[in-house]
Amino acid sequence: MPMPPHNRRASRAAAAVLGAAGLIVLGAAPAAFADEAAPELVVGGIEPIDGVQPGSTFELPVTVANKGTETSEKVWITYAVTRGLDFAEVPSNCRAQQVRSYDEMPERWTVACGFDQAVEPGVVYTPERPLRVKALDRAFHDELLLRVDENDPGPDENGFPPVAGTAPAVKLVEAAAGGEGSARVVILPVTSVNTADYQVTGAALRGRVGETVPMKVEFTNAGPAWFMAKVGEPTARVVITPPAGTSVVKTPGFCKAKGDAYQCGMSQRALNEGGRETYNFQLKIDKRVSQAKGSVALSTEARPFDPDRSNDKADITLDVMGGGSTGTPGGSGGSTGGSGGSSGGATGGASGGAAGGASSTGGDGTTANGGHLAETGSSALPTTGVAAAAAAVTGAGMLVIARRRRARSLS
Repeated sequence: MPMPPHNRRASRAAAAVLGAAGLIVLGAAPAAFADEAAPELVVGGIEPIDGVQPGSTFELPVTVANKGTETSEKVWITYAVTRGLDFAEVPSNCRAQQVRSYDEMPERWTVACGFDQAVEPGVVYTPERPLRVKALDRAFHDELLLRVDENDPGPDENGFPPVAGTAPAVKLVEAAAGGEGSARVVILPVTSVNTADYQVTGAALRGRVGETVPMKVEFTNAGPAWFMAKVGEPTARVVITPPAGTSVVKTPGFCKAKGDAYQCGMSQRALNEGGRETYNFQLKIDKRVSQAKGSVALSTEARPFDPDRSNDKADITLDVMGGGSTGTPGGSGGSTGGSGGSSGGATGGASGGAAGGASSTGGDGTTANGGHLAETGSSALPTTGVAAAAAAVTGAGMLVIARRRRARSLS
């Protein structure tokens, strides 16, 4: 469901992460409020979803229950899915919104449904017609967030304008007990059967002894699937070995020297289909070495989703012009200079199966897509330190935003 362009500036005040390793639930009210007579809404009735085929649809059999002592006069259920998924249809008592990526939050689509019905304590309810979700061609490791509120959670201020649903309205009906859940917010994985072709591109260098020349090599996710790593885990690693007879005087961000090579990570934990990462080095040609050749290659970790290994390695050639000393092939020499700036930028995706992957370039030429959190999870690579903190507050930002909005609505 494509959304019209929107230029509201993204807020950095609060964020939540769709980055759970499995089913994650967040508790409801703090203990300090446990004695107050009030509704206590929880959501449940659904388990992690696996084996989804791109292009197929599946239902979300969600349940809502009131574990408190007072009746809730109205209830809102919010569904949020990451960019490999979309909503097949949206009832007229719901609104849909595309939310761009910001802070630790990946790009996603949300549907908030309002039910003008009383939810009694001790009773389990479910929508009379489950919401249906479609797996797009890029679907792979996606996530679903469910949240229940007594008050309208309001649209996300970082998203495009909400659009009202057009399918027939749905209402809540009583469901069998036993699937009522235990939390106000639930996050769970949705895994599709798909592949992604990771590729690297080398470089052809040319210069004279004593000159400093640029070296640009690239990593690309050629799709069709996008890939989002779990918080704290690496997305992909690239090993770059400069040609013998050169020394590195400047490295890009997310790269660290290891022997004669450099191990480089990604500027975000999500790799959109068609997205790429560019590594810009500066090399000084110290001497002519006969048949000197470097390489850029994917690291050797298992990638069962990437069956094509023919493009996992590429050459970096060096043509030394003119006179100059000649050495024998060997490792590159010299020390590493200061690292360049990290990349940034965000990819705006369109729903309904349209491919994302538009990129932007940071100060060191490193290209990013998706605008997600910088690469984390490896002691061999620089980290931002943000992802580790984000993992501890998964979904908490959403609750903070909802409670603030509720406080404003009651004031």
